[in-house]
Order: sequence, then structure tokens, then C-alpha cells
Amino acid sequence: MIGDNVTTLGVSLGDRSYPIHIGSGILARAGALLRDLELRRVVLVTNATVAAHWLAPVAQGLAEAGIASDTIMIPDGEAHKNQRTLDDVLTRLLELRAERTTAVVALGGGVVGDVGGFAAAIYQRGMPFVQIPTTLLAQVDSSVGGKTGINHPLGKNMIGAFYQPRLVLIDTDCLRTLPPRELAAGMAEVVKYGAIHDPVFFDWLETNADRLAAADAGALRHAIHTSCAIKATIVAADEREGGVRALLNFGHTFGHAIEAHAGYGTWLHGEAVGAGMVLAARLSARVLGLPPADVDRLAALLRRLGVPVVPPCIPVARWMDLMARDKKVAAGRIRFVLLDALGHAVVTDAVPPEELAAVLA
Repeated sequence: MIGDNVTTLGVSLGDRSYPIHIGSGILARAGALLRDLELRRVVLVTNATVAAHWLAPVAQGLAEAGIASDTIMIPDGEAHKNQRTLDDVLTRLLELRAERTTAVVALGGGVVGDVGGFAAAIYQRGMPFVQIPTTLLAQVDSSVGGKTGINHPLGKNMIGAFYQPRLVLIDTDCLRTLPPRELAAGMAEVVKYGAIHDPVFFDWLETNADRLAAADAGALRHAIHTSCAIKATIVAADEREGGVRALLNFGHTFGHAIEAHAGYGTWLHGEAVGAGMVLAARLSARVLGLPPADVDRLAALLRRLGVPVVPPCIPVARWMDLMARDKKVAAGRIRFVLLDALGHAVVTDAVPPEELAAVLA
């Protein structure tokens, strides 16, 4: 605990373990928490949208803690999660004469965290990295677990590295400035945790969907804490996605194809994952016997939270081409994360082509 209104989780990875602090008002304490890590200089990576709300309190806290800081601004949006933006960040780190002991602090959503983390992983072969996620999706998903990287025109997240942060600071106050569409997109990843791992949490989400959609602070905090706890457990068991961590990709094989087809940023990541989860659930019904009523429950919950459940119109051949480039392809076969029950997922490549084609059509 670092305060009465803050809870702490741990990601257990041996000498690379780190805490996740969740609560209100954490940004004001960021400087003191980074000083506890014996960091003396940081480079903040953020964008103009986030900076307008949250850069000043973080920079002030760093200054009060005696930590020198510089800022690198990157463009906002998934369309800029690419090699050009990464090169710009690396160039600025060189211009600032950042050293191996200088920490990169990612202040923003998933794009900021992924690009900033990847830069930290490869600059001088690795420098300290801290995540301060400001969107719901980043708070419950991308900030935890060490996945960093950029997109390629031929596939999402195809270039990157596993690189764990030293610390994750989740300030729930940041959600007050989040546009409704961004909040809804983050809900898709929250629902994912219940669907793949925790039927009791899924039930809670159904009961509290109206509170969550209305951005009720207490409901959001519980959803974030539970989501992070589930992800921390899975990451601790399988850091580099050799087994159980692959379950976190439920809906993502379809979702990444949607993003690549539409053009990165046209569909928000969470929106594409939401529609992808419904497709995966329908495929689960055909292949694993998931009750149709459970498919309907999943789709209904996503709708109540404002998440799209109908994908764009994509020809089946185009679907297949895009999914064939997915990171989960092994020995030329697409591996799907499917549900045999709400709250329990499996990974399989034993999907008859005609069943997949029927779902996509």
C-alpha cells in the first residue's frame, strides 16, 4: 500500500518482478515512487492529447523528488505506431544524450506504452522503463506483461520485444478525461478476462454493466484491479507466450485482421477485439459446442458497454490472408483462442476450414 486509496498487485517474474499500483491521485506521487527505484533521470514519452491533462503534475512530482526529466512528444493514434515514430524517439534519446541508466516513462495509452517500451528495450540494449497508462485499455492490458512493439503494414505488433517495466502506475483519475469511445474500447479487454478466465467476474460485469458504462469510479476500480490481477497471474506463469498466456489473445486473431484491413486507427484496438471475440465465440459454438446462449450473453454484454460486435464486411479470402500473418500461426496453421465455456478458454488449430468460412461469411 502507498496510500489509503491505492492497492498494489505484483507481477512475479523473479528478479524482474514489479508492482502495479492502482488508485486515485497516483500521478502526484510518481516522482517519489520513481525515486524509490533509485532513478535520477527520466525521459517522458507522451503525446499532445495526454500531455494537456497529465504532463504537468507528473513533471512537477519528478522535480519535487529531485529527478531530472525531459519530454519526447509523439503523434497520437494507432496509425503512428510504426517504424518512423520509433526512429524519432530513438533519435531524440540520442540528442538528449540519454544514458543506459536513464529511464523511459511512458505516459499515455497503448501506443505510447508500446513505442516507448520498445525504444527502452533497444536503446543501448536496454534502459529502465516505467508505465503510466492513461486509457482504460492500457491500464488493464498493454501496460502489464512487457509486450512492446510497433505495427507493420502487413501485420499488427509484428515487430517488438518482451521487455518488462520496473513499475506500473495506474491512476484511475485519468479516466475522467477519456472520451466515451476510448472508455468503451477498453471495456472489451475487461470483458475478455471474464470470458477466458473468471466466470464469476463475467457475472459481475453483467450485473454492473450500467455502472461501468456510466464510468462509475468504484466499478471501474474493481474492474481494473480484477483485470490486472488475472493478467499478472497469467504473465507470471508464462511470460513469453509459450503456453497459457496465449489465451489472452481471445478475439485478437480476428481483431488484428480487422485493424489491418480497415487501416490502423480506423477501428480502435478494443473495438476490433470486441467484434473479434464475438466471431471467436460463434466459432467456439460450431467447433467446441459453446452454448449459443453464452454467445448471446457475450455479445449482449459488449453491446451494453458500447463495444461494436459486428465486424466490417471483409471477403473471406482477405480474412484468411490477414489471419495467416498472425503471430499465433505455427507450422503454417492458424491457432485460435476459443471458449468451451464462459470463463474457460483453450488454444486450438483444429478448426475445420468450412466452419471458419461459415463464421466469416
